Amino acid sequence: MSWLVENWVLIVVMVAVIASVISFLFTFKKLPTNKQLEAVKSWLLYWVLKAEASLGGGTGKIKLAMVYDAFVQRYPWLAKIITYNTFSLLVDEALDTMREMLQSNPNLLENIKDPETVINNN
Repeated sequence: MSWLVENWVLIVVMVAVIASVISFLFTFKKLPTNKQLEAVKSWLLYWVLKAEASLGGGTGKIKLAMVYDAFVQRYPWLAKIITYNTFSLLVDEALDTMREMLQSNPNLLENIKDPETVINNN
């Protein structure tokens, strides 16, 4: 019993370290797989296209905020894990893809603006 009284600080520190390791492993396990990351990138591309179609050019920060809002609503657990800077880099990738798509199909934004366009979210 005297050993517990003399070493209570060490015991508390060890419990805290073990809890931290378990927390880290649990968070790491929740990180997205490649397939999940591809799905996120597809949604980001869709949201970037919708923001570009609705707001046009010259409104980058507003569009980024719109895309981030949609991302947080769709993936609240992932928004807690990745930083805003990492999110911004993923959006930059989606913007590059959007620019390539617009070069091959200049009418793409008009099709997205069209309310008759049906998108299946499944």
